[in-house]
Amino acid sequence: MAQYDVVIIGGGPGGYNGAIRAGQLGLKTAIVEGRGKLGGTCLNVGCMPSKALLHASEMYEAATGGEFAKLGIEVKPKLNLVQMMAQKAESVEALTKGVEFLMKKNKVDYIKGWGRIDGPGKVVVKAEDGTETVLETKNIVIATGSEPTPLPGVTIDNKRIVDSTGALSLPDVPKSLIVVGAGVIGLELGSVWKRLGAEVTVVEFLDRIVPGTDTEVATAFQKILTKQGFKFKLGAKVTGATSTDKQVQLTVEPVAGGAAETLQADYVLVAIGRRPFTQGLGLETVGITPDKRGVIANDHYKTTAPGVWVIGDVTSGPMLAHKAEDEAIACMELIAGKAGHVNYGIIPGVIYTKPEVATVGQTEEDLKAAGVAYKVGKFPFLANSRAKINHETDGFVKVLADAKTDRILGAHAVGPNVGDMIAEICVAMEFGGSSEDVARTCHPHPTRSEGFRQAAMGVEGWTTQA
Repeated sequence: MAQYDVVIIGGGPGGYNGAIRAGQLGLKTAIVEGRGKLGGTCLNVGCMPSKALLHASEMYEAATGGEFAKLGIEVKPKLNLVQMMAQKAESVEALTKGVEFLMKKNKVDYIKGWGRIDGPGKVVVKAEDGTETVLETKNIVIATGSEPTPLPGVTIDNKRIVDSTGALSLPDVPKSLIVVGAGVIGLELGSVWKRLGAEVTVVEFLDRIVPGTDTEVATAFQKILTKQGFKFKLGAKVTGATSTDKQVQLTVEPVAGGAAETLQADYVLVAIGRRPFTQGLGLETVGITPDKRGVIANDHYKTTAPGVWVIGDVTSGPMLAHKAEDEAIACMELIAGKAGHVNYGIIPGVIYTKPEVATVGQTEEDLKAAGVAYKVGKFPFLANSRAKINHETDGFVKVLADAKTDRILGAHAVGPNVGDMIAEICVAMEFGGSSEDVARTCHPHPTRSEGFRQAAMGVEGWTTQA
């Protein structure tokens, strides 16, 4: 019977980064993954393959939609969807092999099979051939991630009615696609198929898109997507769906009341969120009971069971790969007797559409609700020289700072490459920086990053370029 300091159940960003850190700290570590490949949802059927398709579809749209022609590049592109999917798969395969190499490098045992807890200090791993191995360990870390949330009245068959996994591998470009849910996943995958030629309609229960983001940014983002050809049905509830070999009929009714209508499309993507994946984990053997949403509570990553820890999507907080990674590192450091900490007020979020949306910290709505006095600095990409030269002027940057101390409380942006640039604000916030700190930091010219500096300047009213 194998003896470990740490056994991690789940090989996603939380699990594998935790395993690497545990190995670095000298802990004898095993990671258990039933998928057959490390990387979890993010690497295999989430973040990474979707970004591969987002990038490829951006290139295709640039070539077909007039962007190349405007730059003086004359081409007649032809879509090879099979090759587009193949390059996606190749990239994912290379990444999974890279993660597996990192396990070996850090002396972590990678055990293939589905893990379940079998009482204190024991994890049973069931391999593909049905054989079971028992691992004994001082610490068990639950890092099993999440799965798509089902929609009542709609059966996902991943043929005509698909979830996010199915939407990554459609066999052809639909003439029409209905996306249920105006969140990150729905808008990103909707963008992929929109660029490749589909007519995309987004149905959302709420009266706005991307709930939780800054309202002004969300409103501007919706206008940009509408200009791109997206259609939106907001405040609409899906009550049922029927599919044939070729089409789907979706029944939708207004949330506020009114007549139902039937929408028809080649495919329907259900993207209403994700829920923690906890079934079959043997939680009852150590007295852990998730809440009604499936969330396992934690106190500095400790569960109610001694020696059992939890990180990532399966516990509270935003379901983001980088949040899981930070929690994993903090958790392993605590197990090793060190100080581990995650600053939950500075976890950025990004939507990888074109343009991108990036956000960190509190929104204006948050600050108003909390009664915090604040100042706002804004800067449009229309006035940014690099964005203008590159013909990507949609969007703006907003910086929010405390009215008394000038400490940055949040930043929100829609525009080109803002997902990369938001990290600047994260660093500033982590060190308790002020808007003036960013405003007086020299930024290279001409770059889009100057948009963030100019917005910071705007907090005190001395923007120089707009």
